[in-house]
Amino acid sequence: MRLPLTGGCQCGAVRYEIIAEPMTVYACHCRDCQRQTGAAFALSMIVARDALRVTAGTPMAWLRPGAHTASGTPTHCMMCGACGSRLFNLPTRAPQLAIVRPGTLDDTGWLVPVGHIWTDSAQPWFKIPADTVNYKRQPPDNGALIAAWQRRRDHGAAAGS
Repeated sequence: MRLPLTGGCQCGAVRYEIIAEPMTVYACHCRDCQRQTGAAFALSMIVARDALRVTAGTPMAWLRPGAHTASGTPTHCMMCGACGSRLFNLPTRAPQLAIVRPGTLDDTGWLVPVGHIWTDSAQPWFKIPADTVNYKRQPPDNGALIAAWQRRRDHGAAAGS
């Protein structure tokens, strides 16, 4: 992973960069994420909100009400107004964080989730890895997911020395 991380929407109208290392990457198996992606789960990457910068275009915002989300938190969902690609979310409960959809990064080869959340709504054919940090529903906080990411990063740095 090389900083800055760069990414954008499918049509190229909106571009962004991330200038600090992510805090964690995990997979969410909630029904909301399944509907949003049309897939079995969505990858999420937590970054410091002030490390995320839109470099081209202007994303469209949609406020997803908390009453309709798995986490119960209202979230500003940022997407391209032209092609509809979901780029990142700005949760109201954590104004210092952004949740990036890392599939929109230019380089996705290094993405490996350290955990899985909302596993009780995972598709039955998907096997949740036993060696990751897993939650049946919403975790009480992201501490264990962040710690697992840090351990993986530190282990990788030590292995590369």
